[in-house]
Order: sequence, then C-alpha cells, then structure tokens
Amino acid sequence: MDKKVITAVTTEPITLAEAKTHIRLTSGTFAGDVNTQQSITPGNHEVAVHTGTAIDVLGYITIVNLNSGTCAGTVTAKIQESDDNVSWQDFASFTAVTAANDNVVQEIEYTGGKQYIRAVATVATASCAFSVDVVTKTGDTTEDDLISALITAAREYCEGYTGRALATQTLEAYPKCFPRKNEIEIPYPPLQSVTSVKYIDSGGTETTMTADTDYIVDADSNVGRIVLPYAKTWPTATLYTVNPIKIRYVAGYYASNPIPKMIKQAMLLLIGHWYESREAVLIGQGTMSKKIEFAVDALLSMYKVRFF
Repeated sequence: MDKKVITAVTTEPITLAEAKTHIRLTSGTFAGDVNTQQSITPGNHEVAVHTGTAIDVLGYITIVNLNSGTCAGTVTAKIQESDDNVSWQDFASFTAVTAANDNVVQEIEYTGGKQYIRAVATVATASCAFSVDVVTKTGDTTEDDLISALITAAREYCEGYTGRALATQTLEAYPKCFPRKNEIEIPYPPLQSVTSVKYIDSGGTETTMTADTDYIVDADSNVGRIVLPYAKTWPTATLYTVNPIKIRYVAGYYASNPIPKMIKQAMLLLIGHWYESREAVLIGQGTMSKKIEFAVDALLSMYKVRFF
C-alpha cells in the first residue's frame, strides 16, 4: 500500500542532548558546556503578572531557578511549556515566596519535551525582588546542525527497516481497492487516529466516509485498522483508476506510548557510527560497519511490522 507524508515529524524521538551525551560531545570546559538565560530579569517587581521571555530548550538538559530577594508581598511563579511559542501549558510551580522564605534559590529541572519554556510570576500585596534563570547544559554547539540531521537520518532508517512511525506525523495511505475482508490495516503503526477516509468513483466524484457509521477505528491493535461496523459493507462503486482510496491518519509513538528503548538504542548506535565515520562509510562496509549493522538489525528485528 502506497503512502506519503502529509505533516512531517516536528519532535524527534531522540533529543539533541541525548545524542550528544551518547557521543560524549562536550566543549571541554564547564563554562562552555553550560548556558544561562534570563526569562524574568532581576529587579524589584511590582504587583502584577510578569510573563517571562520564552527560551528554546529543545534537546538540552535544563533547570530553572527562581532567585528571590527581599519580598514584602508574595510571589507565585510557575514554568510553562510550548511547542510553538504561542500556545502554553503549565509544567510545574515553585513554592510561593513570602517574607518568611525570601532570599533563597529554588530549582526545578525541566523534563518535558517541548521546544520552549518560560516563567510566569504573579506578585501580590507588595513588590518583591526576584528573577528567573533558565540554565541549559549545551556542550559544544558547533556541530548541532550535523547531529540534528543524523538524528533525523537514524529515525528514517529505523522507520524504513521496521515499517513503524517512530514519532508523531500525519500520513496518507492509498489502498488500490476495498478489500474482501472487513478491515483495512493502516501502514506505519502505531496508529494514533484517523483523520478521514475518502474514495473517488470512476466519474471522479470524491466521497468522504463517516467515522463510526461507515467504519470503526481500531488504534489499539499492534497494527491499526479501520473496520466495518456490524452489517455494513464497503462501497460498491466502480473506483477511479489512480489512488481511488485515501486514508489520512496520525501515526507514531508519543508521550503516553513511548518509542521502545531497543529502537532508541539502535538509533543511538547509528548516530554515533555516522558521527565518527563521515567519509563514505556505509552500513555493511568494513569490520566495524558489519558489527554496527548486526547490532542495529538485532535491536530492530523484533519490531518489524508484519501485515496479515
């Protein structure tokens, strides 16, 4: 069954920080490995809601510090996260600062997977002195673009080998016809959801099928399916000659259904191998490449998708 990518992966299953840790890439100095940025700048902040600057932390080990000075009122501060620097969700809150516990530093590690974080602080009753810093462990950043490209290449290789979508993406599949059986298996699991099922008849008229009436989505099976409801049949119209059926769907591992660790390890082996061997070294060439090929294939083989 043919398929194409409609919306590509935006968040890779391996972060830049994970890849750099795996290949032991550091700058060689503590100062070079750590970067500090201010979300809320130091100062005596008046009674109001103070929304901090967004900081790009994707791929980095990150901590957020609330540095409080003298506080005559109260400060309630929290960390928010976002994929697009537009829509924000709360991640974690600091302990409220009052005169009884001011002049201390509170630290929270950011363990989410979003690209941006920021601080939002509410000052009540009277002004308070404080700031919020975002500290990232970046290591040597000169080859970040290369490593990011290797992460994507490793994911695409493992997707091709296993027949699985390893991160959230929108795909479209093109069955050649409706099957005799009562189900259509959806390629590149795990299936998250089905956006639409459409078919075109021989006259060029496109019809959108109705979910739960014309088909039922099974996203729980190892290979996701659309299944006919009881006593229903597939459309009997004569179909168009080219890609008559279009199934648009969202697939890929995500936070509550994370990518298997063996697949991640295979990706890390590929990233490390490609990082160290940049000049015309392919999997399968040379003794070391053979060892890498065997290790990667061994890790991935049990996750190869088998359609029935």
